[in-house]
Amino acid sequence: MRILLTATLAVLAASSARAEVVDSSSGGFATHDSAVVAADRRAVWDALIHPEGWWTHTWSDSSANLSLDARAGGCFCETLPNTAGWGEGSVEHMRIITVMPGSVLRMAGALGPLQSEGLAGTLTVTLEDVDTGTRISWDYVAGGQARFPADRIAPVVDRVQSEFLAALVAHVGGPVE
Repeated sequence: MRILLTATLAVLAASSARAEVVDSSSGGFATHDSAVVAADRRAVWDALIHPEGWWTHTWSDSSANLSLDARAGGCFCETLPNTAGWGEGSVEHMRIITVMPGSVLRMAGALGPLQSEGLAGTLTVTLEDVDTGTRISWDYVAGGQARFPADRIAPVVDRVQSEFLAALVAHVGGPVE
């Protein structure tokens, strides 16, 4: 099964930009998205580690409240403004677990509404040089126990992951035509 999933992901990474659910079961799911941009890897990396410039779906409705400490153990976090008089709040979106500058950023955490469930998630963003620029591969895998079937939430999460990649792609100049 692991070999089949690895082979499937490799084939998908080599194809043009598209998104799809690559695995779905009662205990979890995996999504894969990829795109090729004309920007070089340095520009894409610099944008990737500054999500305040492009990330969507925040708790505060403002990506300006985001920060990412690009080192193992660092936090991809969000500050929540003091709007109710109780003081400033915060959200840890993900914890950084792997940083290979210019190549791989891997973070662990259940995003958005998945945080309230017994789920673990891992997002791996991989950058590689291609003839026309940089290929960005975006893989999110989640598993664990939830109060809803994984196969029902998987397409929604896939759509949101696609939106994240599309926002990054737009931020660095758009896809290769």
